Amino acid sequence: MARRRSWKSIFDKLNDELAAMTFAPPVAAIYNPLEYARAVHDKYLRRYGQGKKKAVFLGMNPGPWGMAQTGVPFGEISFVRDWLQIEARVNKPDVEHPKRPIAGFECTRSEVSGRRFWGYLQELFGEAESFFADYFVLNYCPLVFMEEGGRNRTPDKLPRAEREALFAACDEALRAVLDRLQPRVLIGVGRFAADRGRVPGLGDGLEVAQILHPSPASPLANRGWAEVAHRQLGELDIDWPRFP
Repeated sequence: MARRRSWKSIFDKLNDELAAMTFAPPVAAIYNPLEYARAVHDKYLRRYGQGKKKAVFLGMNPGPWGMAQTGVPFGEISFVRDWLQIEARVNKPDVEHPKRPIAGFECTRSEVSGRRFWGYLQELFGEAESFFADYFVLNYCPLVFMEEGGRNRTPDKLPRAEREALFAACDEALRAVLDRLQPRVLIGVGRFAADRGRVPGLGDGLEVAQILHPSPASPLANRGWAEVAHRQLGELDIDWPRFP
């Protein structure tokens, strides 16, 4: 049996492959929090990424006021610091967009998706350790793409050649993560993540499911994301708890 790769090996290799890629306009700046916020991300992996999991939640890529600031998926600052109890030095990306500054844990902006996501889990599980005992959260792509005006450009909107090279590297990293954690179910937070989870060869017998994304761009999420997500998760074979 092949030895499972270490967290360091997985993300060092992914970072090396991403660093060799180029992205043409309209992309004007690229952030990789797995580099400049690696200290936070490593703490997250060491504290919560141990042992087998029943399910892994998979997001698309970092938001500018969440993981881009903290290095943690859906990384709303107050939840990373106070609920996950993780904090470390965050450096600056090589090229910083003037409209998307990186202030790390000093950032005063709020990431709505992360606030909804972690807020729901806190209400349901109480302690972060109770959630992570059986579940884990990961972003498919660690890069943030910004256009000249500061607008976020999601990975699915990249040109085909750029997208294919990016997805090949991210697929390999996801495959290695799933091999480490051995979940029964991969839960795509939104359609994009669920579709990437259905790429052949990611895991034998892996079930892929999808829940509503908590983005404020979604009218349905704005009408009560937690209620919708809780119902969707309750339908899966992952021993999802009920509210007390």
